Amino acid sequence: MFAFDDDVSQAQSTPTAPVGDVAHLRSGGTSVVVDLAAQPHPAIVHWGEDLGDASERTLQSLAIAARQQRVSGGLDTTARLTLAPTEASGWLATPAVEGHRDGRGASALFTLRDTVVNADAVRVDLADDEAGLALRVDLSVAAGGLLRSRLTLRNTGSTPYTVQTLQAMLPLPWDAAEILDTTGRHLRERSAQRHDLTFGSHVRESRRGRPGADATLLLAAGRPGFGFEHGRVHGAHVAWSGNQRLLAERTPTGDVFLAGGELYGPGEIILAPGEEIASPELLGSWGDGLDQLAARFHAGMRARPQHPRRPRPVTLNTWEAVYFDHSLEKLLALADRAAALGVERYVLDDGWFRLRRDDTVGLGDWYVDDTVWPEGLHPLADHVVARGMEFGLWFEPEMVNPDSDLARQHPEWLFRGRAELPPSARQQQVLNLAHPGAYDYISERIHAILAEYPIAYIKWDHNRDLVDAASGPGGARQVHAHTLAVYRLIDELKAAHPGLEIESCASGGARTDLGILDHTDRIWTSDCLDPVERLEIQRYTALVVPPEMMGMHLTTPHVHSTGRTVSLALSGAVALFGHFGIEWDVTTISDADAVAVAEWVALAKRVRPLVATGRLVNVDVTDPGLDVRGVVGADRDAAFFTITQTQTLISSPAGRVRLPGLDDATEYRVRLITPGGLVQTPAQSPLDWAHHDTVLTGRQLAVTGVRPPVQNPQQAVVVEITPA
Repeated sequence: MFAFDDDVSQAQSTPTAPVGDVAHLRSGGTSVVVDLAAQPHPAIVHWGEDLGDASERTLQSLAIAARQQRVSGGLDTTARLTLAPTEASGWLATPAVEGHRDGRGASALFTLRDTVVNADAVRVDLADDEAGLALRVDLSVAAGGLLRSRLTLRNTGSTPYTVQTLQAMLPLPWDAAEILDTTGRHLRERSAQRHDLTFGSHVRESRRGRPGADATLLLAAGRPGFGFEHGRVHGAHVAWSGNQRLLAERTPTGDVFLAGGELYGPGEIILAPGEEIASPELLGSWGDGLDQLAARFHAGMRARPQHPRRPRPVTLNTWEAVYFDHSLEKLLALADRAAALGVERYVLDDGWFRLRRDDTVGLGDWYVDDTVWPEGLHPLADHVVARGMEFGLWFEPEMVNPDSDLARQHPEWLFRGRAELPPSARQQQVLNLAHPGAYDYISERIHAILAEYPIAYIKWDHNRDLVDAASGPGGARQVHAHTLAVYRLIDELKAAHPGLEIESCASGGARTDLGILDHTDRIWTSDCLDPVERLEIQRYTALVVPPEMMGMHLTTPHVHSTGRTVSLALSGAVALFGHFGIEWDVTTISDADAVAVAEWVALAKRVRPLVATGRLVNVDVTDPGLDVRGVVGADRDAAFFTITQTQTLISSPAGRVRLPGLDDATEYRVRLITPGGLVQTPAQSPLDWAHHDTVLTGRQLAVTGVRPPVQNPQQAVVVEITPA
């Protein structure tokens, strides 16, 4: 199954004795206090604001103050939310661990065996000798104050143990009475929804073999009315790319909590004696407002040693330019125009392999189609590299068309739980990478292509849900094993080809999670490039995913996915807040539009250091037709904001908009800029402050702000803020 190093963290401080019976973890403005003397095993009694250099006496008092009393109609000892509550302890809400031994031995009651406490991490070893189980709970507070929690369950008995539930649990303040999560569909991922957190459970599950377009990236709960700028809020994310569960629950015995982990299929995880399995990490963040919560996720990701450091190359993807029409002449012309615009990476999308003239055939046959490419991909790849760009290539390694040599030769490699194949999607079935033969074939084919061509980037697609994902007729569920195989294959490819970057695409953003992003370098945020739709998609994706890991591209003025006609200025302004690129047949644009696109590319390059290291700011506004967001540098010495008008406003001209997040006392020069970074002329923008040497303090910008220009619906401007 899964094994972990005994160290709580490779980078943690030297183990020390706990402070009395309480462990106090502190990092990045976050405190986590664990009552090590709680019964039947330790419990978190505080997760949130930094409590400072608290004394042993006050920490012990804090732990005691959290303990419950006996109440009428209840158990003689009121059960509490511990690190791993189960029914046998009297806990009658959602448990952390459930399982059985062939229908028997379902009871589990864990007691403390050992703890190791560091400055910002604690490992708690629990056991139930009667049940033949050992459980390790790892808690750590990472860079920026992000809380990481993982459970590892070992079968210490003499017979197999079937795991049904293994999920970490994080307590919430009692006043966390409003929930925010996300839902969606293809082309409309991560739409926010809110409601009260009443008594009982609010459960979000994904059974799609990937998180799915409708999955919640984050489950957050806070004080009613919390926004991006204000209101205490806590949230959790399951860092896993397969089936998963997240829930928020309020109990009548005074506990409210978040929980999350992998969602196992029936009989999917059976531990042999001595075997163990670890849950995915449940990542918890909090903040005074959602922006602060998001900043902790971003800091935690950016602190990883494998996090992409170099400037994110401006990328052109060929899909919406040519689709399956792979004419070398057209693709070379597209590369020439892309290089002239300042593009740094050119990605050839679907259609390059055998018989792939549409999406009904060839998927799985990963050989260059010599009827279309008689000299292989060399003429295009060499041309792209000669123009100073990186060359990237599209794969969909986990999928297969039934009309393919692969499917005909190896039907046993396809997921199915019955004699007949599962329902198809996009004329595709799913290849079981947990099957050694399928894994070896896909690995060999991708390695061979990477060895032959100068490929710096893979767009790794995943265009359908997993249905009835078993190892064959009557076979075992394989989503867990398949997900681990995907992680392993990606890691092996990157190790064998240093510098290779990989994008996680899944019919847009259907596999967006920090599990896949621990192995890849960005996600494709959505197949919808419409900037009006993208505003919300990007805002709520960025609650967890750092913006430099989110693919955001300029789109053709007539948007393919929605039919809406949009301006270049709107498309460019929205695309600035991520890994910038172009999804457009730029060979068809006029010379004037080419100049404008080049200016947006130049602006994206100028602001990308801010995007990759700064803090996102989403301004809470009252008019639903106005969107104000920005990025402020980590040291608050510079920023840029966009002011977007999505619909007509109630007032015209609009009231002043605040631009918060900068240093209160510092004076800043504030400019309204065009894509090339020039101040707009009075004729372009009859707005007084835009034509003066406007200097304001960070405090003035945050509290009072500036007048936005009068705009029509679906227009946007960029405001640049630099030290005066």
